[in-house]
Amino acid sequence: MKMKKIYLIHGWGGSSEGGWFDWLKSELEKKGFKVKAFDMPDTENPKIENWVGFLKENISPEEIDEETYFIGHSIGCQTIMRFLEKLHKHKRIGGCVFVAGWFKLMNLGSEELKIAHPWENTLIDFERVLDHCDNFLAIFSDNDPYVHLDEAEKFKDFLGAKIIIKKKQGHFTDEDNVGKIPEILKFL
Repeated sequence: MKMKKIYLIHGWGGSSEGGWFDWLKSELEKKGFKVKAFDMPDTENPKIENWVGFLKENISPEEIDEETYFIGHSIGCQTIMRFLEKLHKHKRIGGCVFVAGWFKLMNLGSEELKIAHPWENTLIDFERVLDHCDNFLAIFSDNDPYVHLDEAEKFKDFLGAKIIIKKKQGHFTDEDNVGKIPEILKFL
């Protein structure tokens, strides 16, 4: 039996450590999963080509199979979708978990709007994403200051994602004191 491989992709301004990422890595490793959490480049000014390019450089196509799972937070979710969109045609993965994923953000300052603009306005080919995966879980919070709950419907419509809406978890960051998300473990 092949070992499940999990790739964790943090959000804008984040890192591979802290909050629920540390808890999740520990829990997954206890279950015998191989876990890789990346520190994405230029995290304060994320660019699509740099982030997707980073995954292409650091995940060899041979590593990707039905036992491969991606877990993303915020902009990391978009990065995963854009990576899958560009994958070789015949590659299938086991699934994706998106935490506080979005296609459109709210409550941004002018500098943040400039950074978010390409992410919000460069279309994703969902058919290509679905060629590689049809097993999605998207987790949202009812009080996320950046991600409106309307985004949940988009994940359901575009990807057929199973949706979980949690109470008062904010944007699932350290500031929101979110130390664990047990639903991720259940999904895997």
